[in-house]
Amino acid sequence: MNDYIISGCSIADLSEKHFNKRDIHYVCFHYMLDGVDYMDDLGKTMPLDQFYEAMVKGAETKTSQVSSTEFIEYFTPFLEEGKDIIHLCLSSGISGTFNSANVAKETLEDQYPDRKIYVIDSLAASAGAGLLLDKMADLRDEGYTIDELYEWVEENKLRLHHWFYSTDLTFFVKGGRVSKVSGWFGTILQICPLLNVDVNGKLIPREKIRTKQKVMAAIIKKMEENADDGLEYAEKCFISHSGRFNEAKEIANTIQARFPNLNGKVVINNIGTTIGSHTGPGTVALFFWGKKRED
Repeated sequence: MNDYIISGCSIADLSEKHFNKRDIHYVCFHYMLDGVDYMDDLGKTMPLDQFYEAMVKGAETKTSQVSSTEFIEYFTPFLEEGKDIIHLCLSSGISGTFNSANVAKETLEDQYPDRKIYVIDSLAASAGAGLLLDKMADLRDEGYTIDELYEWVEENKLRLHHWFYSTDLTFFVKGGRVSKVSGWFGTILQICPLLNVDVNGKLIPREKIRTKQKVMAAIIKKMEENADDGLEYAEKCFISHSGRFNEAKEIANTIQARFPNLNGKVVINNIGTTIGSHTGPGTVALFFWGKKRED
């Protein structure tokens, strides 16, 4: 029986069924919709289609990370049960959550000196963090100790690839990540930016691709170029999307045809309210294991 628990954040964009099936615990971020506070609780309080519909109609969204106090309240019951903790945080290149979790860790280590608490900067986001958590659960089930698991994650987390695109620049403009002029021309010319997460865990625009079909082909090409063993890739693959299930499904079907050794079918999940507050509807993201990310 394991003497530790694997933990992540709601931003891993896994379904509650997936979290429960893999015995992965999670703590919830927060968001505001038109000034009303909600928990990012995997769409239980507010269905995600309703959330994105509100954004399209002009609702204002804001997000807030998990505080150190909340982390203390979340971690404490596990420690009281005699469990050690390994917790995976949203990338420090996107959020300050890693710092909050470390403050909680330092406080709790004084109170529970016999327990181990590992806090990891995932350098990942959305179902990228979800794919990493899922791999951690695989290794736990294979018998890894908490120390061995921590070392494996730190050595391998930069092998996790994120490639994503957006067909709607409205919310990138609204959030200041794309200028109004660029957003206007991008919309007129049907430009879909292709982005990834770099070695520092930051979102980086890589290419400007015209038309949705071409960017969908490009994201699959990135997997062919970067995945472990190329077309012989034999690990898992996740996709997350915000209101673009049909596109996500089409990409998944193509990947399953081109990568016959995949470990199971491509897992498709929704982008939750925290990440979705910044991307808006229209985003599709692809996650897989490959060559180590570099500058």
